[in-house]
Amino acid sequence: MLRAGALVALGGAAVPLTGCDLLDRDDEPSPPDTLEPLVTEALALEARHRAAAGATPALAGRLTPIADAHRAHADELRRVIGRPAPSGTPSATPSDPPATDPDAVLAGLRKAEQQGRTNAAKACAGAPAERAALLGSIAAARATHAEALS
Repeated sequence: MLRAGALVALGGAAVPLTGCDLLDRDDEPSPPDTLEPLVTEALALEARHRAAAGATPALAGRLTPIADAHRAHADELRRVIGRPAPSGTPSATPSDPPATDPDAVLAGLRKAEQQGRTNAAKACAGAPAERAALLGSIAAARATHAEALS
């Protein structure tokens, strides 16, 4: 009987310690996903293309499909990392106002696409297999965008 009482006492003491241990854990947020910078970049590229299309209407037919592709890339990257897309209009804004000279607009966008391709290719090279196909597709699309802007 004493043994049973001792076991109950020990068991009862162990449960509160375990419960307290659960409350005392450091619940630090998980580190950001390695794809987050690519989401941000895709949204920034989308915003730049939309702003350029608005400032240079003659290029809108050429730039809008590219902006739509960047939106689709951002949405798919968010899906892969498990982050829902925000509701409403895009929140990304271009860092500088677009030029209105069509050649200058295209040159700036081409440079941004080339940098984006480089970033996506680097991410693809270091990505696990289940992400590499998506990142390779994004890198290829950005290379194609740069060519379409030539």
